[in-house]
Amino acid sequence: MVVSIETALELVFHELLKVVVEKTTQTARIKTLLQSLENTLKSIEPIFFESWRLSKVLDRPEKDITLFIIHLEKGKELVLKCSRINCWNVYQKFLYSSKLIQLNNELLKFFQIELQAKMMSTSMRSLIEIYDLAAKMDQVLSAVTTHHVRANPRSCRVPGFPEHIVGFNRHLEELKCRLLKYDTQVLVISGPAGSGKTTLAKLLCHDNEIKDIFGVDILYVTVSRASSVKIIIQNLFEHYGENHHEFQTDEEARNQLENLIKRMGTNKMLLVLDDMWSESESIIQDLKFQTPGYKILVTSRFLFPRFSSTYELGLLNDEDARTLLCHSAFPSDRIPINVTDDLVNKIAKFCKGLPLALNVVGASLCGQPMLKWKTTLKKWSESRSMLQLNNSMLLSLKSSVDELDELPNVKDCFLDLGSFPEDKRISANFLMDMWVELYNLDDEGIYTSENLLELSLRNLINLVPISLQRTNSYSTADEVFSSVWYDLTAPKVEVLTLNIRCKSYTLAEFIKRMGHLKMISITSYNDYPSQLHNLSFMECLSNLRTIRFKHLSFSSIQHIFALRNLRKLSFVMCEIGNALISCITDSLPYTLSNLTDLEIDMCYDLKELPSLLCNLVHLQKLSITSCQELDVLPKGLGSLSNLEILMLHCCTKLQELPISIGSLRNLSFIDISDCLCISLLPEEIGELCGLKMLKMDGCSGLKELPVSMRKLWQLEDVICDEETSYLWMDFESDLPNTKITIVEDDKLESFIKIVQ
Repeated sequence: MVVSIETALELVFHELLKVVVEKTTQTARIKTLLQSLENTLKSIEPIFFESWRLSKVLDRPEKDITLFIIHLEKGKELVLKCSRINCWNVYQKFLYSSKLIQLNNELLKFFQIELQAKMMSTSMRSLIEIYDLAAKMDQVLSAVTTHHVRANPRSCRVPGFPEHIVGFNRHLEELKCRLLKYDTQVLVISGPAGSGKTTLAKLLCHDNEIKDIFGVDILYVTVSRASSVKIIIQNLFEHYGENHHEFQTDEEARNQLENLIKRMGTNKMLLVLDDMWSESESIIQDLKFQTPGYKILVTSRFLFPRFSSTYELGLLNDEDARTLLCHSAFPSDRIPINVTDDLVNKIAKFCKGLPLALNVVGASLCGQPMLKWKTTLKKWSESRSMLQLNNSMLLSLKSSVDELDELPNVKDCFLDLGSFPEDKRISANFLMDMWVELYNLDDEGIYTSENLLELSLRNLINLVPISLQRTNSYSTADEVFSSVWYDLTAPKVEVLTLNIRCKSYTLAEFIKRMGHLKMISITSYNDYPSQLHNLSFMECLSNLRTIRFKHLSFSSIQHIFALRNLRKLSFVMCEIGNALISCITDSLPYTLSNLTDLEIDMCYDLKELPSLLCNLVHLQKLSITSCQELDVLPKGLGSLSNLEILMLHCCTKLQELPISIGSLRNLSFIDISDCLCISLLPEEIGELCGLKMLKMDGCSGLKELPVSMRKLWQLEDVICDEETSYLWMDFESDLPNTKITIVEDDKLESFIKIVQ
């Protein structure tokens, strides 16, 4: 019997829908994504009952429809595999989560034309929301499962700008005209919080005319309240690869920058100082030079009388405000019939033309019934008083936070963000570790990832890809900070975060009395790693499960190794020196007996690992990344019998993997990307019967693969560059189920790593 292409499409579509509905009710492992997929399928299903819409689906090359049918059949197999994932297998969860999102996107893209014809339907708005959800979930998964460090962590490159911008064309042309005047050296964009000053500055930097004039010499610096001339100039030097300079004073830094500009011989340069505060006005003056073609653009919520050239950014007019609100509240670009125009206009008017408020309020009302719009407006109207404009915006933002009352755990997570310094990015991994301890969430990070995603969907946080999260500035102007505390009594504290800004810091004695402490994080924002003292107090914290050190220097860390309940230990951008070697001796054979996660990232002075680290038999994840002086791993690495994840990204001097690696039968993921000096993999690697994923892009020294690779039958994914991909050609017949993904090789970045 010959089956028509129309019948085949309908059959496979409904088979997939049936399996999704069945498995959504049976499994809780990836339930959220399965429910989203079910909603997508049910929203598309009516297309098959309306011939005029189905004809549009079929009005395309038959081979395209046939390929899509194959995608749906594979989708059915994917859903069945998802239902069989073990609850403990975090790698499989993330892997198949990404595949479900991809399947969802393929459905949306294939039916895209038909969906546009039905955009006025309320039910179809969920499809666009799911599409946005997929993109943001990809960011969350990337933040959880990958690590990547850019070669220049303090680059002053211009960031991107939002996709949908309303009402800025006139401002852009006026600003450009003012900036390009011959006698304008400093131009200030001033306006209230949330008015779009930063967006306008980014638009200007990306303008073709501006790029033609200034070329690559457009430098963008986000200025924190605690910044200084020395810090900003240090960032500029590092942007140009001049990172060997150490300035003692602001004056020295200023003189060296002026010399650098003259030495470069550039005719035009634009320096953007974003988000300047009133107390930093002198910084602008210190960065002025009598150099032709050198201009400074400043954004600030304050006015600076010293500089006469100021562009005061006005608020959006009623029409543009309504357009921006509707874009955020109605992704389908059509207002549903149950929300009146009058109600939309009143909400937009209440936001006072502030883009930030319009975006946040629109997102909070997206998909809500008319009753919700009415009650929101009523609450705002009743509480309105003679407040300043900024306070009106804050009131609008408060309503979005109040919406989290229905999700108390998510609201608590959001309020925790107030514990961190202003203008600093926060590591997603750290947040999730903290929330696990505070709210007894799952160790694998599934629920904590959902909390991040929920806050992102509500426009309360911005998720930044991991490659950009490494661009944090770890400097501050405050070099004199007292570590003398009052004798506090806080026996019930479970998570302690210390943000320090001094060369040397001594832990307060009251910390050792925090008997319930489960997690401690200490971060230095000084120019150079701060020396940390009195670690002996930690030995008293028997309930401590997680420690995170960032940008610190140690002389000894032996007291940490007495913590038998510690599960996660992290050193990021720390000076470890010999502290790790000296504290682990044969006299302490049972140190850190329950540690499951060890991270050592960007610790540039780490040269070797003590062999007794191989006694950490419960270790499941070992991450040693961007430690560019490390050249050898302990021979006994194979003793880590429970190890599941081994990450060695960007250890550029590492020569080889130990032969004992073949004993790691539970190892499912290896990352040796950018390990430039590895020329040969051990034959024993073929014994890794549990290996699922191998990341090896940037391994320029690797010229062949061991024959034993043919035995890696469980290997599902290999990520490599084009050059390395040729090494896998001889294994295609032996590993038919292994997917080879080729990533683009960044020649400049590889060169910088070699130089470093």
